[in-house]
Amino acid sequence: MTIKPKPIIWTISGSDCSGGAGIAADIKTGHALGVEVCHLITANTVQNSQQLLSVNAVSVEILQQQATLLIDDKPPSVIKIGLVANVEQVHWLAKLLKQFKVIMPNLISVYDPVGQASVGGSFSCLSLEQLTPLLMIVDVITPNLMEAKILARVDKLAKLAEANDVEVLAKKIYQDFAINSIIIKGGHSHADDKHARDYCYHQLNQLSDEKQDNQEKLHQTISYQLNSPRLATHYSHGGGCSFASALASFLAQGYLMRDAFMLSKAFINQGLAATVPVSASQKHQYYGAFEQQAWPLNGSDRAQHFAEVVDDLSGQYQELPAFSSLDLNGEILGLYPVIDSLYWLKRLLPLGLKIIQLRVKNLTENELEQVIIAAVALAKNYGTRLFINDYWQLAIKHGAYGVHIGQEDLADADLVAIQRSGIRLGISTHGCYEFILAQQLQPSYLAIGAIFPTKTKDMTGQIQGLDNLRQVLSLRPAENAWQIPVVAIGGINLERAIDVVATGVESIAVVTAITEAEQSHGITPEQAVAAFEQIIVKG
Repeated sequence: MTIKPKPIIWTISGSDCSGGAGIAADIKTGHALGVEVCHLITANTVQNSQQLLSVNAVSVEILQQQATLLIDDKPPSVIKIGLVANVEQVHWLAKLLKQFKVIMPNLISVYDPVGQASVGGSFSCLSLEQLTPLLMIVDVITPNLMEAKILARVDKLAKLAEANDVEVLAKKIYQDFAINSIIIKGGHSHADDKHARDYCYHQLNQLSDEKQDNQEKLHQTISYQLNSPRLATHYSHGGGCSFASALASFLAQGYLMRDAFMLSKAFINQGLAATVPVSASQKHQYYGAFEQQAWPLNGSDRAQHFAEVVDDLSGQYQELPAFSSLDLNGEILGLYPVIDSLYWLKRLLPLGLKIIQLRVKNLTENELEQVIIAAVALAKNYGTRLFINDYWQLAIKHGAYGVHIGQEDLADADLVAIQRSGIRLGISTHGCYEFILAQQLQPSYLAIGAIFPTKTKDMTGQIQGLDNLRQVLSLRPAENAWQIPVVAIGGINLERAIDVVATGVESIAVVTAITEAEQSHGITPEQAVAAFEQIIVKG
């Protein structure tokens, strides 16, 4: 077995001698999630599962020596910060992060504010004003509801009801400290005793087309909400530390915030679920350490630990029936060419493919409609399912078999009109968050990509790879695995197709692997189609 280099994270936090929280939780979490963990201890605490007796700060001189020695040897991708014991440590940390970001512009800092011990007592007496230098430099913060209220200065909110509104709290924290990502954990919220809802307020940095020359950034914020059943266990000591460390670990591995958020919550749910039986069997409420499970959990029960996505789209369509199936009668979907012209449609339709997508761009409205009319007419003479990319109104109007909609266009589409028309719906997804959200809409199929870098579209930051593809496939409920086929797309050629098929995916979508087959492999497009189909059948 070949051991690959692991991403490195640093954890700068306190030591819990009882082994449940702090540095101990961070190390156990990081190792479970496949990252290397370097630790700088800010304080040695005296505590057990019943009480906190004292917090003994480590001098900033020692912490600086450790950081100086480590930075050249083991530079971090992410720094996770927990207990900050005094004002001197606040200023040291703020200065350290500023220096590190000069030499490592992509460094991410995750701060889990530690105030009160869950067994009672305070870890520090720092005021919000004293913490401000650190809050102004960190990238991500993960407070629970009580900590979020302190950060948002609830006494200054206009209405009492706003004090428990996580969106209001997150916006207030962002307004005051400009922290890129604010995750308010749902474990302490009691609005619903049966469910825990976690909220993430995230800033996207985008470049406008008009301002790309001078690289001015436009700031757009987006929110993500996850809803999970509450799990009845007393083994939660260090759960907050473990969540922040899990988030740091997934960010260090290159996941986007929405997916790191989703995966971190699943990791926590998995650990809590493992201790439900032993917690229920105990006569007294022993406060045990959170159980870090190996990740990813294999098997059919993996999907149950992932949260439900709560957003406007899923709320708007929660009563919408499932979209019509592809009527495959037990067969796999197979090769899925995506082509951009009637020329290629005419050339591929006679090959007996089960599905083809027409994706045309840069046409006038009249030209576009005429192409779709012609395409639908051509496809009616064959058994191929013709999907139109994006233009759902024209797909309905002219009787296409289905329409494929990307994430960027999903909110603007009328899913009720599409469902009532009877045409099928395919949805693009990029990672586990979008996959679960789209799965909740019960489409006819789901696409996941880009598996590899592709010529046709810039997918920077959203390359999935084979491991992520396998993980996403395991998120389908077992009873729905074949009802909603999954299509892998992005950079798949004949050499890579064998490994893609081995993941268990039902279909492979290709573009240039067919249209440029003569240049890349010296074979005709028809021969490329035959070669792909042979790989899929053998797989």
